[in-house]
Amino acid sequence: MRTMYELVEVMKRLRAKNGCPWDREQDHESLKPYLVEETYEVIDAIDKGNDAHLKEELGDLLLQIVFHAQIAAEEGRFTIDDVASSIVEKLKRRHPHVFGDVRADTPEEVLVNWELIKKDEGKESIMDGVPKSLPALLKARRVQEKARRVGFDWENAEGAVHKVSEEVKELEEAIHRGREEEAKEEFGDLLFSLVNVSRFLGIDAEDSLRATIDKVIERFKYIEQEVKRRGSKQIGDYTLDELNSMWESSKGKR
Repeated sequence: MRTMYELVEVMKRLRAKNGCPWDREQDHESLKPYLVEETYEVIDAIDKGNDAHLKEELGDLLLQIVFHAQIAAEEGRFTIDDVASSIVEKLKRRHPHVFGDVRADTPEEVLVNWELIKKDEGKESIMDGVPKSLPALLKARRVQEKARRVGFDWENAEGAVHKVSEEVKELEEAIHRGREEEAKEEFGDLLFSLVNVSRFLGIDAEDSLRATIDKVIERFKYIEQEVKRRGSKQIGDYTLDELNSMWESSKGKR
């Protein structure tokens, strides 16, 4: 705990009268983008399997938490100790199968108990705990997981896949009718259904889409390099068929 205390003291010094001008002018709102950025950098480090990088990025994320707590402490609202005490209390309360006499032998039973405890804590809906600012794909999965905990879910992946086919047809019909708002709604329904399929298959939709995006970027870079190698024309001077041919060639270069 000595180094944690030192981190808190460093942040106090940075926010003090003779501290860092940039740190002193920050507030909860101005720090929001950094909190999101640091979270994604932690995810990137996990994806790369780099322990040194992960250690560094977790430190950067921890700094954001200490930063927010220090701002609150200066305003007399709460301290970093209050933050820690709050999560310790919550963990004990929501794990009665570990710290109490409730029995839960499977992960599924743990999650059911978790939702029941949250209801007892005053939440009107099991959906109340889903953050509004989550990325849409992740938010869709969280909503589906919560619904599953109370039995509202497809029995298997086949049902989810059938729903995707149904939503594709509805989207096609909306496009054919030229109804923009209806197409927008049906497109959202299709994305939500695809997340359902990914959940049944044990695929993280966010990670899967990110991997595809990275793949597209690499293949496009190959096309750019190929255009540069040929040297006779700019990329915009090639026909779509020619670019598609280079795209197909890129698939064998991975």
